[in-house]
Amino acid sequence: MTVAFCNASIEAFQFAGIAPPGPTRYVAPMSLYRLAWPLVRRFDPETAHALALWALRRRLVPARRPRPDPVLRRHVLGLTFANPVGLAAGFDKDGTAVDALAGLGFGFVETGTVTPRPQAGNARPRLVRLEADGALINRMGFNNAGATALAARLARRRHRAVVGANIGKNRDSTDAAGDYGACARVLAPLVDYLVINVSSPNTPGLRALQDRAAVDAIAAATREGARATRGDGGPPVLLKVAPDLTADDRAAIAACAADGTVDGLIATNTTIQRPDTLRAPDRDAAGGLSGRPLAPLATRVLADLYRRTGGTVPLVAVGGIDGPDAAYARIRAGAGLVQLYTALIYAGPGLVREVVNGLADRLRADGFTRVADAVGVDAASHEAPA
Repeated sequence: MTVAFCNASIEAFQFAGIAPPGPTRYVAPMSLYRLAWPLVRRFDPETAHALALWALRRRLVPARRPRPDPVLRRHVLGLTFANPVGLAAGFDKDGTAVDALAGLGFGFVETGTVTPRPQAGNARPRLVRLEADGALINRMGFNNAGATALAARLARRRHRAVVGANIGKNRDSTDAAGDYGACARVLAPLVDYLVINVSSPNTPGLRALQDRAAVDAIAAATREGARATRGDGGPPVLLKVAPDLTADDRAAIAACAADGTVDGLIATNTTIQRPDTLRAPDRDAAGGLSGRPLAPLATRVLADLYRRTGGTVPLVAVGGIDGPDAAYARIRAGAGLVQLYTALIYAGPGLVREVVNGLADRLRADGFTRVADAVGVDAASHEAPA
């Protein structure tokens, strides 16, 4: 009985406090999950998430890795990825379970967002489940243990997967560029790429840093900080953008990527919009919306950025990718790499295998022998957001 209870609890932690099995896209056909759900639903989402990381750190989460497949191997940003499916920032902010997460079969894992100094974030509760919509609303506020703590953990990692760090500014900082540079100095020797996060809606004034002048200053400080502690000139630097940008904003962001100010773009962060299709009772909660309802907007922003950059800039897609069809559609819309987060929480670690294997099957079915050949083939068919 004790073993069964522990196994059930572990299975529940994998799913980190999500909707119970039912007639939705996120059905988990595991009896242990059904058994464990009454226990897990007693925890608020943030506590359940912490339990999931606890189980991962102790290697208690069983997983069947996806099959290796040469059609999925990618060389982009000067890096080699075993497959193009990654874990988005936010799941493991402080890098406490990087090796275990990479062991699930991800081609890359992104830690953060981290700030130079530790930060408590916003008051709890700050994470809301929209179970009926396959979505989350978060207003975390960059809660993290600081860049130095993340660096110490990354120095101990053993897995060979590509690892990135998503960096931000402290809430009370008056020198945004200085904060990004400080994070880069600490983390550049330990990661394969850096991501400038100026698009979270949960830090006051942060999204104002998406204008061209601010991006130029922050990117320069990030590169300078990285070069100060890494002899090869530093890792590639990407910019994560909001889905709520105006057309003029997207044009400016595309220009700064095309001219090499940053090496790539991640589209997109969470949205402050609330689609009319939302059904869950807490749909109007404050914070950024992620998950299935974000997918249409995130796809349109991605395709618009692909067109504006002429397909010359590496793009990473995130936002509402919940299976192999969605991942493949995002690649065809312009993404060279894709990331999971909210759907992983709802579907569990088996989603990684499903997406990776399914993506290989879809590429071959359409006659592609490598991911690069499918990137952007449908970009022209997606209408740009207003």
